[in-house]
Amino acid sequence: MAAHSHTTAADEVTPSYDLVVSLGTDYHKFDRLVQWVDAYLAQHPELTCLFQHGFTDPPQRATATVDRMPRKELLKIYEASKVVLVQGGPGSILDAREVGVIPLAVPRVAELDEVVDNHQVEFSKVMESYGETIIVHDAADLAAKIDAALADPSMVAGSYRVPGADTAAAELARAFETFAPSPGHDVRKFVRRWGQVLRGMAGR
Repeated sequence: MAAHSHTTAADEVTPSYDLVVSLGTDYHKFDRLVQWVDAYLAQHPELTCLFQHGFTDPPQRATATVDRMPRKELLKIYEASKVVLVQGGPGSILDAREVGVIPLAVPRVAELDEVVDNHQVEFSKVMESYGETIIVHDAADLAAKIDAALADPSMVAGSYRVPGADTAAAELARAFETFAPSPGHDVRKFVRRWGQVLRGMAGR
């Protein structure tokens, strides 16, 4: 499919893609996800894809690649595009939710030297249990879930109407009571950010 565009109220044209992938800015390589996406795009050459690859080598088959992008610009593209696929980190998932998108997520795994610990695995599980992300487990699962999301956009469309934002944030805090990431990851920060996202959605 040809890349299309989304016009904002200020007449700014934001590029729109069938698939947007973001690996964030972690210095570890995430070749596994690049390979999965390349394999999928090889089977679907008609689809457009923007791939933000960070420190990982870019894919071969994406329509456009960029190592980094201003957050504000990336979020506009998330909002305008059909399917968003991210690493399973808190910032990546919450960024997508901030603009009303339920992202597909692939958690980085410490045993594969993709990240320092497995906090993304645990965080993604909690967020999936609340219906806030959809975890992808392998290449076949990736293909099936992208296909499903393209066929049924409601699968990845989150609501901006979020009643009881403070209550929802408190429930998430309780869910994280047994979550013990490495000292570099502050669970309270994740919960505060989630509360901010929910309140922002409730105000739209």
